[in-house]
Amino acid sequence: MILNVNRILHTPGASQDFHFEMDLSDLEFGGERPVVHPVAVDGRVYNQAGVLLCELQASTTLRCVCDRCMEEFDSPKTAAFSCILAEEKQDQENDDIVLLDHDEVDLADLASTAFILDMDTKTLCSEDCKGLCPGCGVNLNREACRCKKQVDPRLAKLAQLLAQDDE
Repeated sequence: MILNVNRILHTPGASQDFHFEMDLSDLEFGGERPVVHPVAVDGRVYNQAGVLLCELQASTTLRCVCDRCMEEFDSPKTAAFSCILAEEKQDQENDDIVLLDHDEVDLADLASTAFILDMDTKTLCSEDCKGLCPGCGVNLNREACRCKKQVDPRLAKLAQLLAQDDE
């Protein structure tokens, strides 16, 4: 979405709200395409003492696969972004300044970049997810491990003595 800020560029105190949806379903993360719903973007561009400030928030629900138990789950995702909009950059080192192109800014580009950079590298269905048993592969969130308990080799003789006492 291209937004023309000419109306508020030279008017301190003026603002312009925006809302749009974008399709990021083709984005791939870790071999998956988690963005299955449109991403809603809401925000405002406002002139504060002659400086244009842009604040936006991109929100959707992601379809994720838990990195511990491999179960699919839905997870709400919100990414916030703010920057200064300027007609020319005086400080080349400042990444918080976005240049206007003929009094226009591409909000979809800003929102998608902010959303992508805010994506999690690991996803969990819950903080206390127990994951999969490395031996039998059962989902430990749903059922107990089926593995036979391994005896520490250093204690094998003691286990044999205890087994003889039970007989």
